[in-house]
Amino acid sequence: MSQSHNPSTPEPGSEQDTSYPAAHRDGDQEPGGYGQPGYLGGPGFAGYGGYGMAPPPPPRRRRGGLVITGAAALAAGALTGALLGSMHPGGTGTATAASSTVLSASQIASRVDPALVDIVSTDGYQGAEAAGTGIVLTPNGEVLTNNHVINGATSVKVTDIGNGRTYTARVVGYDASHDVAVLQLQGASGLTTANLGDSSSVQTGDAVTALGNAGGKGGTPSVAAGAVTALNQSITASEEMSGASEQLTGLIEDNANIQPGDSGGPLVNAYGQVIGMDTAASSGSQFQSQSGQDTEQAYAIPVNEAVSVAKQIEGGTTSADVHIGGTPFLGIETQGSDSGNSSGNSSGNGFGGFGGSSGSSGSSGSSGFGGFGGFGGQSGSAGVTIAGVVSGSPAAQAGLSAGDGITAVGGQSVSSAEDISHALVTYHPGDAISISWVDQAGQSQTTTVTLATGPAA
Repeated sequence: MSQSHNPSTPEPGSEQDTSYPAAHRDGDQEPGGYGQPGYLGGPGFAGYGGYGMAPPPPPRRRRGGLVITGAAALAAGALTGALLGSMHPGGTGTATAASSTVLSASQIASRVDPALVDIVSTDGYQGAEAAGTGIVLTPNGEVLTNNHVINGATSVKVTDIGNGRTYTARVVGYDASHDVAVLQLQGASGLTTANLGDSSSVQTGDAVTALGNAGGKGGTPSVAAGAVTALNQSITASEEMSGASEQLTGLIEDNANIQPGDSGGPLVNAYGQVIGMDTAASSGSQFQSQSGQDTEQAYAIPVNEAVSVAKQIEGGTTSADVHIGGTPFLGIETQGSDSGNSSGNSSGNGFGGFGGSSGSSGSSGSSGFGGFGGFGGQSGSAGVTIAGVVSGSPAAQAGLSAGDGITAVGGQSVSSAEDISHALVTYHPGDAISISWVDQAGQSQTTTVTLATGPAA
């Protein structure tokens, strides 16, 4: 869904609409992009939303994307942070001094392609799929990607471009607030790893190339050349249909033509070094500059920051933002708030969603089924209203049903789907957790449920 654009290049601090390249979606009922409506997802599946309550039609393809509702230069100085180099001793994914030779696009592709992977994540509850890109960090198959590429999947398959083999991937952990996730390819060895640069040395005007799984087609990665147009950018990204949002900061802005499916792919400098991870792009892909020329607008997470988060995940360090291991699944769909957003206010679990049905012209929509939470959700005196419950899920077994209002999770009061997401971040499949709610008769209920294994992130 295209959004209206400011006809001129925005000044720092201004608002503008842009969208995530997101994962390319494969599945039922008009699969949405990173946050668009279409799929029934699990909690925090920042990429899978919900079928809503209607039965899905036969599968079909469609591109999608998240909307960035605001982008502005931060007042703070340039990003800082030491590049951590190889994720493991002996790995080849280290930062190296820049070569004095500027490479052509084809030369960059020949050097970088073997260190990339195509990612296909599947939501087994609904048979929905999403496709994205990943960057190989270690020879034994540790892969960096966007959280929204794999959020909400019950299984993840990864094809290594370097050797052509397809692997089952395990989600090591993720940080939804920074949109970073780390995968481990099962049985992988001897993989070509990415040459990581130093994003703190990036300057406005630097030539860059974005590579990825554009369109989710797989095979040879697409190549999009451009230049850095701004540094240290802050964007508020939201679901194109629901309006659920999250802020990402410190991003590299460039004008490469990023497409759906490129999410998680590398932004590379003129010397073939990865200096960022492609994450977002303008809705409709173009803006008009002050000179009257159409320009692309894309955003990448600086590689220093992405690798720093990956290192924390690899070390098994849980925090308020970082979740280690599999995602706990509760199995609820929260009702979208009725706040009058022009695109409706469904809530895709976590920071995105395989969708979540959207309301038209501000009518309430519904998020994808989730256990790990989601942004938005209608709140009130009876807590977060449940729009639906997944059959056979822990929530269903506990007796929750549509129309009930969840008031507390794990002893923490909740008033939004985001609160539910935060309450579950430290829990894992198999953990017992208390759930409190007010049923449709107005009676308060509390029970303990055992969280199931849900979306892979």
